[in-house]
Amino acid sequence: MEEKSKPDIPIALKTKPSRWHTKEFYFYYVCFCIVVPYMFKVTYNLSKESHPNYHLYQDLLSEGWLFGRKVDNSDAQYGQFRDNIPKLLPLVLLHLALNKANRIYHWIQSNLHFSLLTSLLTVFLFHGSSTFKILFIITVSFSIGHCYKGSKWNPILTWLFNLLVLFVNEYYDGYRFAHMFGQGFQWLDDWEGFQARWHILFNFAMLRLVSFNMDYYWAFNSEDKKVKGHPAHEAPHTDKERINNPLLESDYNYTNFLAYVLYTPLLLCGPIITFNDFISQYRFPSPNLSKRYVITYAFRLVNVILVMEFTLHYLYVVAISKAKAWDGASPLELSMVGYFNLVIIWMKLLIPWRFFRLWSLADGIWVEENMVRCMSNNFSAQRFWKSWHRSFNRWTIRYIYIPLGGSKYFAFSMWVVFTFVALWHDIELKLLAWGWLICLFLLPEIIATRLFSEKKYGDKPYYRFVCGLGAVANILMMMIANLVGFAVGVDGVKEMLTKIFGTANGLSFLITVTICLFIAVQIMFEIRESEKRRGDPKWKM
Repeated sequence: MEEKSKPDIPIALKTKPSRWHTKEFYFYYVCFCIVVPYMFKVTYNLSKESHPNYHLYQDLLSEGWLFGRKVDNSDAQYGQFRDNIPKLLPLVLLHLALNKANRIYHWIQSNLHFSLLTSLLTVFLFHGSSTFKILFIITVSFSIGHCYKGSKWNPILTWLFNLLVLFVNEYYDGYRFAHMFGQGFQWLDDWEGFQARWHILFNFAMLRLVSFNMDYYWAFNSEDKKVKGHPAHEAPHTDKERINNPLLESDYNYTNFLAYVLYTPLLLCGPIITFNDFISQYRFPSPNLSKRYVITYAFRLVNVILVMEFTLHYLYVVAISKAKAWDGASPLELSMVGYFNLVIIWMKLLIPWRFFRLWSLADGIWVEENMVRCMSNNFSAQRFWKSWHRSFNRWTIRYIYIPLGGSKYFAFSMWVVFTFVALWHDIELKLLAWGWLICLFLLPEIIATRLFSEKKYGDKPYYRFVCGLGAVANILMMMIANLVGFAVGVDGVKEMLTKIFGTANGLSFLITVTICLFIAVQIMFEIRESEKRRGDPKWKM
């Protein structure tokens, strides 16, 4: 029998004295006060109507609402979410009100069954007739799990089927009823719903399909044959128990499966929750949730939306990069276009994830925060991956990394993990390049941390400074990888790097950037030391 997980017990950590009030850090503060505003100024100057390249990208700008400025709404992904917020808000309020009313008046005894009913209505609203395609695909996946149960064929066929679905969905562009059954079914294609391209967001449903079948497979093979899951009246002690402990075999039924896969707040883009955790929370609500937490989180969401609005109204870097409007730009200006593109990518993902997480929290289901660090507060590729799309990272660890052997076969499994992550995002060459670049850039960090470990060298006075230089290299490599995958692609990065470093002053610029990043890294180190001193587990990320 597996040993039951126990509540976390605080352990005294080896910490270092605070450096916040040292002369070294006062020097860093002065540098911050000069460099950071200057970064904004340089980028703002590129976004002025008087700039010579403005005409190259002005058609990509839209009418704004802040101080007479235009807004850069040219990112299709965030632009769609931004434009649909007024439509989503009434749906959120109606969904929450109905679920709350059912808990009070018990129109349907099971809250989970009522949630399934509202979820089905929402899916039809979002995807129209494509809901039938979705139900067919997820039912086939469910059938694989229930047909093969604890057999090794369950995980094998589950993975093969769901990977095949990703490719076929992309190839046939979500399928058309008229193509499959003839022109007499064209009327079904015309009933598209609000989100006609259902297959773009089906990737998130695919993660839930794998989670259900794998959790069922492990439950069926659990050594605890007598109990087969939590006793009905015993609440899990930790979040880890909710995920790892199998449920009762009867819990892995089609109704619970549909309620999980189609759960409205997390339907479109997560965050991701495992099947075990989801069903456990309907039986035993999470103690993490409180009204105060939800209200505070709502204010945090509003704040980051406002920050994004100011950024899009004053820094037109997305439009500049799309139009490649950087003729005559200096290395500094080009690097600022790249940097603020990454900042906007971070916020454009953070905002929808927080929006849908808030919806889930308000409905009583606790899901993890996807981004626990600001994009600019990362120096380690390994830690960056843990804190960027955190729920997906945990999913890949549970369902790919550990089944492949975990750290024992790390050199092999990381290539499988990041190839899957790239293909899951989209079947594009630039994303494959992104995934493989991440793997390549992870290797130097892994080797360096093992040869130059904190346990062996942490007390040396030079340790922090050597790590700082390594972290600078890490940051530069991570920026390149993410620009390739999510901003300007391979050719765009080549062009930017050529323009930055193929000039006479390129080397001096690189030295200046290295110094600035080194200072930023020392601040990052001290932030984590502060977290460590107060016992915040976030110091590991």
